[in-house]
Amino acid sequence: MGKATLDGAVVVITGASSGIGRAAAQAFARRGARLVLAARDAEALREAADECRSFGSEAIAVPTDVTQGDEVENLASAAAALGQGRIDVWINNAGIGAVGAFDETPLDAHEQVVQTDLLGYLRGAHAVLPYFKQQRSGVLINTLSMGSWLAQPYAVAYSASKFGLRGFSQALRGELGAWPGIHVCDVYPSVVDTPGFRDGGNYAGRSLQPPPPLYDPRRVADAMVSLALHPRHTTSVGAVATLLRLAHFLTPGFDRLNGLLTGTALQRARRVPTSSGNLFHPSLGQRRIDGGWRGEAHDTGRWLLVGGLAVGLIGLCLCRHRR
Repeated sequence: MGKATLDGAVVVITGASSGIGRAAAQAFARRGARLVLAARDAEALREAADECRSFGSEAIAVPTDVTQGDEVENLASAAAALGQGRIDVWINNAGIGAVGAFDETPLDAHEQVVQTDLLGYLRGAHAVLPYFKQQRSGVLINTLSMGSWLAQPYAVAYSASKFGLRGFSQALRGELGAWPGIHVCDVYPSVVDTPGFRDGGNYAGRSLQPPPPLYDPRRVADAMVSLALHPRHTTSVGAVATLLRLAHFLTPGFDRLNGLLTGTALQRARRVPTSSGNLFHPSLGQRRIDGGWRGEAHDTGRWLLVGGLAVGLIGLCLCRHRR
């Protein structure tokens, strides 16, 4: 079990300047946790810390680039100093993405995605585990994605990172079997309405828009709070994550079909200049929780029904074709 209460717990959150990370900071602040917030954007991070303090929580901002091991170690040291040697919860959440055909996307862009989305999580775990072992307890929460089960064509490095995180978490759990007080928890969100789609690298040269239905980042934040209080190996947020996971396993050729659909959607999208986005520096756009993509037109129930029927029909057609 995790802590019976989060009042006074020391919680570290990477990627806390916007999106899910900023929503999580507020959710934990409302529970009385002491927050240690990390991101590259120092100004946005200070704003996030101020928001947490407005809820009566203690919060500090520690500008951190998770691609730099020494900065992640410094983050852990700052958290331990706040907690007088103790860190209760560490949330690996910082993430970036790059969209575009694999060979048309610069190699350094692919490498930067993996450095952040995969190796950044390893650095975080490596920094906090000595503290967890010393106190014989702690909760490590990793933000994965439905992309951890369903490979996303035209976002190859992102898919490689998220698939790798599944193996990372599973292997680490096995290694920590002798430490029952230490928990490794994975969150699998559906498509979430965050600034990430606006801020990421775009090498497709086409306008990018996330597919509906889109979920509120605060739902993912609430799931993280639940894991901190009652740890379990995995939890999904949004029915679409479960639906697409089942589609991947049950439908032959789903990866190729997904690539065809994604490629077609990109070709039909409006042309825009290519951009590295926030891959190598913080975003220049406003830092906030919501991406602004949701609207009344996004009827979750309707899209779930349409999606479920589409997956069923596609699976049936491909099965008949295979026979």
